[in-house]
Amino acid sequence: MKILKSSFILAAVLSVLMLTSCSNNNENKSENGSECQVQNSEVVSFDEVLMTRRSVRSYDASKTITEEEVRELLISTQEAPSWANQQPSKYYVAMSPEKVEAVANLVGERNKQNIAGAPVLIVSTFEKGKSGFFQGDPANEVGDGWGAYDNGLSNAYFILKARAKGFDTLIMGMRDSDALRTLFNIPENEAIMAVISLGYRADEPKQPKHRPLEEIALFF
Repeated sequence: MKILKSSFILAAVLSVLMLTSCSNNNENKSENGSECQVQNSEVVSFDEVLMTRRSVRSYDASKTITEEEVRELLISTQEAPSWANQQPSKYYVAMSPEKVEAVANLVGERNKQNIAGAPVLIVSTFEKGKSGFFQGDPANEVGDGWGAYDNGLSNAYFILKARAKGFDTLIMGMRDSDALRTLFNIPENEAIMAVISLGYRADEPKQPKHRPLEEIALFF
């Protein structure tokens, strides 16, 4: 029942991305291979965002992303729900070639190869002791797990908004948190979660196989 409830909440909070615009400098392809020329005057449906989003491991190094575009994506994360509106998520954005290279060296060799060519790398954190707490004490047995939960919701807004704008992402959990903390001077009261790559896909990734709904949802 908890799985169904979480899925419902996630679907509801992500519905704000319905009818968002695609970027005018990228081309998306649907699952059947048909092309959708992305223009400012056109819109992409929420279902298309869901169906075309992939964890991309091959980036087009010839395409760049501006700070203004990244700011737009991060603003969308502020619409994500959080425990008592605590808004615990923080983002550290690497855009200069030096910083991007430094972060890429801290996510493991395989991830480094996967994100080669991505112009932006973002470190996602959450402030501990906020979500899941009441008057300084854990509200239930999950504790700071609620901070991670809220950070995941925030990241979901980010990657779906990115796809709606024509960008692609990869969320990476393999990373050297201590080195990242030093690199960005991240406070000790923040838990470092993921590194997210942002760029343009170099090729069309395949859709992964999904588990049957019967295996993830129980109806009573």
